Amino acid sequence: MAAFAHSAPCWVDVQLSDLEAGKRFYGGLFGWTFRAGDGMPFADALSGGRLVAALAAKKDGRMPTAWGVYFATDDIRATVAAVREHGGQIITDPVRAGRAGIVAQAADPGGAVFGLWQPGERAGFEKQNEPGSFCWTEVHTRRPEQVDPFYEKVFGFRGTDLDEAGNDVSGDAEALVDFRMWSPEGTEPGPDTAVGGRSVITDAFPAELPSYFLTYFAVADCDAAAELAVRLGGRVSAPPFDIPYGRMAVLHDDQGALFAVLQPSELLP
Repeated sequence: MAAFAHSAPCWVDVQLSDLEAGKRFYGGLFGWTFRAGDGMPFADALSGGRLVAALAAKKDGRMPTAWGVYFATDDIRATVAAVREHGGQIITDPVRAGRAGIVAQAADPGGAVFGLWQPGERAGFEKQNEPGSFCWTEVHTRRPEQVDPFYEKVFGFRGTDLDEAGNDVSGDAEALVDFRMWSPEGTEPGPDTAVGGRSVITDAFPAELPSYFLTYFAVADCDAAAELAVRLGGRVSAPPFDIPYGRMAVLHDDQGALFAVLQPSELLP
């Protein structure tokens, strides 16, 4: 299994009240098959026989029903220290996940929760950026002035600010900037190298809406995926719409977990 660069998104999972219902929903939507976790309350999801995600039964009903993203690190204890140093919080200290790797959970200064993963026998995704697999993540926050430097210092990300049309506006200080793409350290910042992004939660949303990460999955047909999600018991939060990189929709599964689907530009008719 290929290794992931430091700070790259390498895994996603969803916490659900009803694991079997989750299998039916995501199996129907993405064509995933599932492999039990050796008697553990989770299931690996596979697309075409390759690992793409995991579904987990919530240990505590008070836990949110939500998708979580994990960022790769080759030294999880050093990354945990950096999270604390730069204003984040550690929710779960590093713990071994058998021989698979070491995992920790953290929150950025705006409260958005994410995971850290130091690989052992499992590096992460075996398939991504193809229909039925992870293709993007972005943090939605009300505190970009605190969150932006946090990710730059903890992960070494370099940002590219975009306007509403997806154009680089780094040379125009007067441009309306509400979205930033993150590129790994050592790369030329821009859409071609970006591994994630940051969006701002505006006052148009309820004040009680917390900061969060939105996970995107690639699909061959965005409109069809949104319709299918509804037939499977989910609902549409944002109907299909065009963006500079394809066509996307924001959906909830049948238990309320939020996620997005993206039909990349190259798959549009």
